[in-house]
Amino acid sequence: MDTPLRHEFEYYLAHQDELVRKYNGKVIAIKGDRVLGAYPDIVTAINETQKTEELGTFLVQKVEPGSDAYTQTFHSRVTFA
Repeated sequence: MDTPLRHEFEYYLAHQDELVRKYNGKVIAIKGDRVLGAYPDIVTAINETQKTEELGTFLVQKVEPGSDAYTQTFHSRVTFA
């Protein structure tokens, strides 16, 4: 079974080194194979990105080197029909 936003997370993993060089310490929003924006924190990333994208269709990820940035899983209240 494929999980929502798997593609976006795999994009992050595949490009983590270059994303760290460009956005280290920031929070980015990813949709498909594209970084939609870089923000100072998660709340800002979600609030700004949802102005143009539907919630649940983009990944919000803190950019840091190593696996510490992605070893926690958070679930939203967004449902998928």
